[in-house]
Amino acid sequence: MTSTEPSGAALGYRPGATLGIRVELSRQLKRRRTTAAFAFLVALPLLLILAFTVGSEEFEEGNQVNLVDVATASSMNFVLFVMFATTGFFLVVVYALFFGDTIASEASWGSLRYLLAAPVPRARLLRQKFAVALILSVAALLTLTVVSLVAGTVAYGWNPVRTPVGITLDQGEALLRIAAIVAYLAFTLLTVGSLAFMLSVVTDAPLAAVGGAVFMMIVASILDAVEALGEIRSYLPTENQYAWVGTLSTPMQTEDMLTGCLQTLAYSAVFLAVTWWHFGRKDVVS
Repeated sequence: MTSTEPSGAALGYRPGATLGIRVELSRQLKRRRTTAAFAFLVALPLLLILAFTVGSEEFEEGNQVNLVDVATASSMNFVLFVMFATTGFFLVVVYALFFGDTIASEASWGSLRYLLAAPVPRARLLRQKFAVALILSVAALLTLTVVSLVAGTVAYGWNPVRTPVGITLDQGEALLRIAAIVAYLAFTLLTVGSLAFMLSVVTDAPLAAVGGAVFMMIVASILDAVEALGEIRSYLPTENQYAWVGTLSTPMQTEDMLTGCLQTLAYSAVFLAVTWWHFGRKDVVS
Protein backbone atom coordinates (compact mmCIF):
# COMPACT_ATOMS: atom_id res chain seq x y z
CA MET A 1 0.00 0.00 0.00
CA THR A 2 1.56 3.27 -1.10
CA SER A 3 1.81 6.23 1.26
CA THR A 4 2.15 8.75 -1.51
CA GLU A 5 0.10 10.17 -4.33
CA PRO A 6 1.10 9.34 -7.94
CA SER A 7 2.75 12.77 -8.04
CA GLY A 8 5.00 11.79 -5.14
CA ALA A 9 3.19 13.94 -2.57
CA ALA A 10 2.09 12.48 0.75
CA LEU A 11 -1.43 11.13 0.94
CA GLY A 12 -3.93 13.81 1.80
CA TYR A 13 -1.55 16.65 0.97
CA ARG A 14 -3.36 19.53 -0.73
CA PRO A 15 -1.23 22.57 -1.64
CA GLY A 16 -4.32 24.77 -1.72
CA ALA A 17 -5.09 23.98 1.92
CA THR A 18 -1.75 25.19 3.30
CA LEU A 19 -1.34 28.52 5.14
CA GLY A 20 -4.98 29.59 5.15
CA ILE A 21 -5.93 33.25 5.27
CA ARG A 22 -7.48 32.89 8.72
CA VAL A 23 -4.39 31.16 10.08
CA GLU A 24 -2.01 33.80 8.73
CA LEU A 25 -4.30 36.66 9.74
CA SER A 26 -4.51 35.27 13.28
CA ARG A 27 -0.71 35.07 13.44
CA GLN A 28 -0.30 38.66 12.28
CA LEU A 29 -2.97 40.03 14.62
CA LYS A 30 -1.13 38.57 17.60
CA ARG A 31 2.05 40.45 16.79
CA ARG A 32 2.98 43.50 18.86
CA ARG A 33 3.62 45.68 15.82
CA THR A 34 0.04 45.10 14.66
CA THR A 35 -1.38 46.00 18.07
CA ALA A 36 0.84 49.07 18.32
CA ALA A 37 -0.06 50.24 14.80
CA PHE A 38 -3.82 50.00 15.38
CA ALA A 39 -3.51 51.59 18.83
CA PHE A 40 -1.79 54.60 17.29
CA LEU A 41 -4.41 54.77 14.54
CA VAL A 42 -7.09 55.05 17.23
CA ALA A 43 -5.10 57.59 19.23
CA LEU A 44 -4.14 59.87 16.34
CA PRO A 45 -7.59 61.47 15.76
CA LEU A 46 -7.94 62.02 19.51
CA LEU A 47 -4.55 63.72 19.62
CA LEU A 48 -5.53 65.98 16.72
CA ILE A 49 -8.79 66.95 18.43
CA LEU A 50 -6.79 67.75 21.57
CA ALA A 51 -4.39 69.85 19.50
CA PHE A 52 -7.28 71.83 18.00
CA THR A 53 -8.77 72.31 21.47
CA VAL A 54 -5.54 73.53 23.03
CA GLY A 55 -4.54 75.68 20.08
CA SER A 56 -7.79 77.60 19.72
CA GLU A 57 -6.66 79.84 16.87
CA GLU A 58 -9.17 81.94 14.97
CA PHE A 59 -8.74 81.55 11.22
CA GLU A 60 -9.35 84.49 8.93
CA GLU A 61 -12.03 84.19 6.33
CA GLY A 62 -10.90 84.67 2.75
CA ASN A 63 -11.64 83.75 -0.80
CA GLN A 64 -9.77 80.48 -0.45
CA VAL A 65 -10.27 77.92 2.24
CA ASN A 66 -7.94 75.04 3.09
CA LEU A 67 -8.66 71.86 5.00
CA VAL A 68 -7.02 73.10 8.19
CA ASP A 69 -9.27 76.18 8.27
CA VAL A 70 -12.45 74.08 8.17
CA ALA A 71 -11.23 71.00 10.06
CA THR A 72 -13.46 71.73 13.06
CA ALA A 73 -16.56 72.74 11.10
CA SER A 74 -18.05 69.25 11.28
CA SER A 75 -17.16 65.63 11.89
CA MET A 76 -16.65 64.93 8.20
CA ASN A 77 -14.54 68.05 7.76
CA PHE A 78 -12.35 66.60 10.48
CA VAL A 79 -12.17 63.27 8.62
CA LEU A 80 -11.07 65.09 5.46
CA PHE A 81 -8.36 66.90 7.40
CA VAL A 82 -7.10 63.64 8.91
CA MET A 83 -6.98 62.08 5.44
CA PHE A 84 -5.04 65.06 4.10
CA ALA A 85 -2.63 65.09 7.03
CA THR A 86 -1.83 61.37 6.82
CA THR A 87 -1.74 60.74 3.05
CA GLY A 88 1.79 61.88 2.38
CA PHE A 89 3.64 60.01 5.12
CA PHE A 90 1.71 58.25 7.87
CA LEU A 91 -0.41 56.00 5.62
CA VAL A 92 2.70 55.29 3.55
CA VAL A 93 4.40 54.00 6.71
CA VAL A 94 1.37 51.86 7.61
CA TYR A 95 1.29 50.15 4.21
CA ALA A 96 5.08 49.76 4.18
CA LEU A 97 4.94 48.21 7.66
CA PHE A 98 2.33 45.56 6.92
CA PHE A 99 3.69 44.65 3.48
CA GLY A 100 7.41 45.04 4.12
CA ASP A 101 7.55 43.16 7.39
CA THR A 102 5.64 40.06 6.33
CA ILE A 103 8.25 37.95 4.47
CA ALA A 104 11.43 39.54 5.83
CA SER A 105 10.37 38.91 9.42
CA GLU A 106 9.88 35.20 8.72
CA ALA A 107 13.34 35.08 7.15
CA SER A 108 14.94 36.93 10.06
CA TRP A 109 13.32 34.55 12.57
CA GLY A 110 14.43 31.52 10.57
CA SER A 111 10.83 30.32 10.22
CA LEU A 112 10.56 30.92 6.47
CA ARG A 113 12.38 27.70 5.64
CA TYR A 114 10.02 25.72 7.89
CA LEU A 115 6.95 27.23 6.23
CA LEU A 116 8.26 26.12 2.85
CA ALA A 117 9.16 22.71 4.26
CA ALA A 118 5.59 22.24 5.58
CA PRO A 119 5.37 22.34 2.52
CA VAL A 120 3.69 25.58 1.46
CA PRO A 121 4.21 26.27 -2.27
CA ARG A 122 6.21 29.45 -2.77
CA ALA A 123 3.65 31.13 -4.99
CA ARG A 124 0.89 30.38 -2.46
CA LEU A 125 3.03 31.66 0.40
CA LEU A 126 3.48 34.99 -1.37
CA ARG A 127 -0.18 35.16 -2.33
CA GLN A 128 -1.43 34.50 1.19
CA LYS A 129 1.08 36.87 2.75
CA PHE A 130 0.14 39.61 0.29
CA ALA A 131 -3.59 39.08 0.88
CA VAL A 132 -3.22 39.32 4.67
CA ALA A 133 -1.01 42.41 4.40
CA LEU A 134 -3.67 44.00 2.19
CA ILE A 135 -6.43 43.11 4.66
CA LEU A 136 -4.50 44.65 7.55
CA SER A 137 -3.59 47.77 5.58
CA VAL A 138 -7.16 48.44 4.42
CA ALA A 139 -8.43 47.69 7.94
CA ALA A 140 -5.95 50.25 9.28
CA LEU A 141 -7.21 52.88 6.83
CA LEU A 142 -10.84 52.11 7.72
CA THR A 143 -10.01 52.24 11.44
CA LEU A 144 -8.49 55.69 11.06
CA THR A 145 -11.51 56.90 9.07
CA VAL A 146 -14.17 55.48 11.40
CA VAL A 147 -12.44 56.65 14.59
CA SER A 148 -11.99 60.11 13.07
CA LEU A 149 -15.67 60.22 12.11
CA VAL A 150 -16.91 59.09 15.52
CA ALA A 151 -14.54 61.31 17.48
CA GLY A 152 -15.27 64.23 15.15
CA THR A 153 -19.02 63.78 15.60
CA VAL A 154 -18.64 63.94 19.38
CA ALA A 155 -16.34 66.95 19.23
CA TYR A 156 -17.75 68.97 16.32
CA GLY A 157 -21.22 67.64 15.58
CA TRP A 158 -22.93 66.11 12.56
CA ASN A 159 -23.07 69.14 10.31
CA PRO A 160 -22.90 69.71 6.54
CA VAL A 161 -19.41 69.74 5.05
CA ARG A 162 -17.67 72.87 3.88
CA THR A 163 -15.13 72.00 1.20
CA PRO A 164 -11.78 73.74 0.63
CA VAL A 165 -13.29 75.68 -2.30
CA GLY A 166 -16.19 77.00 -0.24
CA ILE A 167 -18.82 74.52 -1.45
CA THR A 168 -21.23 73.06 1.10
CA LEU A 169 -22.17 69.38 0.89
CA ASP A 170 -24.96 67.69 2.81
CA GLN A 171 -24.05 64.78 5.06
CA GLY A 172 -25.17 62.03 2.68
CA GLU A 173 -23.23 63.41 -0.27
CA ALA A 174 -20.18 63.99 1.91
CA LEU A 175 -20.23 60.38 3.14
CA LEU A 176 -20.25 59.10 -0.44
CA ARG A 177 -17.28 61.28 -1.32
CA ILE A 178 -15.37 60.21 1.76
CA ALA A 179 -16.02 56.60 0.77
CA ALA A 180 -14.58 57.38 -2.68
CA ILE A 181 -11.52 58.97 -1.08
CA VAL A 182 -10.93 55.96 1.17
CA ALA A 183 -11.28 53.59 -1.80
CA TYR A 184 -8.81 55.66 -3.82
CA LEU A 185 -6.26 55.74 -1.03
CA ALA A 186 -6.67 52.02 -0.27
CA PHE A 187 -5.92 51.21 -3.90
CA THR A 188 -3.19 53.73 -4.78
CA LEU A 189 -1.22 53.02 -1.62
CA LEU A 190 -0.65 49.58 -3.13
CA THR A 191 2.28 51.21 -4.93
CA VAL A 192 4.21 51.52 -1.68
CA GLY A 193 2.76 48.23 -0.46
CA SER A 194 3.98 46.34 -3.53
CA LEU A 195 7.37 48.05 -3.30
CA ALA A 196 7.71 47.09 0.36
CA PHE A 197 6.59 43.53 -0.44
CA MET A 198 9.26 43.27 -3.12
CA LEU A 199 11.93 44.52 -0.73
CA SER A 200 10.65 42.05 1.86
CA VAL A 201 11.71 39.11 -0.33
CA VAL A 202 14.93 40.76 -1.45
CA THR A 203 16.21 41.34 2.08
CA ASP A 204 16.01 39.34 5.31
CA ALA A 205 15.87 42.53 7.41
CA PRO A 206 12.32 43.79 8.09
CA LEU A 207 13.56 47.28 8.94
CA ALA A 208 15.37 47.49 5.60
CA ALA A 209 12.23 46.49 3.69
CA VAL A 210 9.93 48.89 5.55
CA GLY A 211 12.45 51.73 5.72
CA GLY A 212 13.55 51.25 2.13
CA ALA A 213 10.00 51.59 0.82
CA VAL A 214 9.31 54.68 2.93
CA PHE A 215 12.65 56.23 1.92
CA MET A 216 11.96 55.71 -1.78
CA MET A 217 8.53 57.31 -1.49
CA ILE A 218 10.03 60.29 0.37
CA VAL A 219 12.60 60.70 -2.40
CA ALA A 220 9.79 60.53 -4.99
CA SER A 221 7.88 63.24 -3.07
CA ILE A 222 10.95 65.48 -3.01
CA LEU A 223 11.55 65.02 -6.73
CA ASP A 224 7.87 65.67 -7.36
CA ALA A 225 8.35 69.14 -5.85
CA VAL A 226 11.18 70.00 -8.26
CA GLU A 227 9.41 71.85 -11.06
CA ALA A 228 12.55 71.81 -13.21
CA LEU A 229 11.93 68.11 -13.86
CA GLY A 230 8.93 69.02 -15.97
CA GLU A 231 6.98 66.09 -17.44
CA ILE A 232 9.20 63.59 -15.63
CA ARG A 233 7.23 64.34 -12.47
CA SER A 234 4.12 62.87 -14.09
CA TYR A 235 5.68 59.42 -13.90
CA LEU A 236 6.56 59.58 -10.20
CA PRO A 237 4.39 57.40 -7.91
CA THR A 238 3.61 60.37 -5.66
CA GLU A 239 2.37 62.69 -8.42
CA ASN A 240 -1.33 61.91 -7.85
CA GLN A 241 -1.37 60.95 -4.18
CA TYR A 242 -3.55 63.98 -3.38
CA ALA A 243 -5.73 63.66 -6.49
CA TRP A 244 -8.66 62.72 -4.23
CA VAL A 245 -9.04 66.41 -3.35
CA GLY A 246 -10.81 66.67 -6.70
CA THR A 247 -13.79 64.83 -5.20
CA LEU A 248 -14.48 67.90 -3.06
CA SER A 249 -15.35 70.11 -6.02
CA THR A 250 -18.64 70.29 -7.90
CA PRO A 251 -18.71 68.58 -10.31
CA MET A 252 -16.10 66.14 -9.04
CA GLN A 253 -12.73 66.19 -10.80
CA THR A 254 -11.68 62.55 -11.19
CA GLU A 255 -9.24 62.64 -14.13
CA ASP A 256 -6.17 62.74 -11.89
CA MET A 257 -7.61 59.95 -9.74
CA LEU A 258 -7.95 57.75 -12.82
CA THR A 259 -4.35 58.52 -13.74
CA GLY A 260 -3.27 57.67 -10.20
CA CYS A 261 -5.04 54.30 -10.38
CA LEU A 262 -3.39 53.48 -13.72
CA GLN A 263 0.01 54.40 -12.29
CA THR A 264 -0.64 52.11 -9.32
CA LEU A 265 -1.49 49.22 -11.64
CA ALA A 266 1.71 49.77 -13.62
CA TYR A 267 4.04 50.12 -10.64
CA SER A 268 2.43 47.29 -8.70
CA ALA A 269 2.61 44.95 -11.69
CA VAL A 270 6.34 45.57 -12.04
CA PHE A 271 7.10 45.26 -8.32
CA LEU A 272 5.04 42.08 -7.90
CA ALA A 273 6.50 40.50 -11.03
CA VAL A 274 9.98 41.04 -9.62
CA THR A 275 8.80 39.68 -6.26
CA TRP A 276 7.48 36.41 -7.69
CA TRP A 277 10.50 35.99 -9.98
CA HIS A 278 13.05 36.59 -7.21
CA PHE A 279 11.32 34.52 -4.53
CA GLY A 280 10.95 31.57 -6.89
CA ARG A 281 14.74 31.45 -7.15
CA LYS A 282 15.67 32.55 -3.65
CA ASP A 283 17.73 30.23 -1.45
CA VAL A 284 15.93 30.16 1.90
CA VAL A 285 17.85 27.20 3.33
CA SER A 286 21.38 28.57 3.63
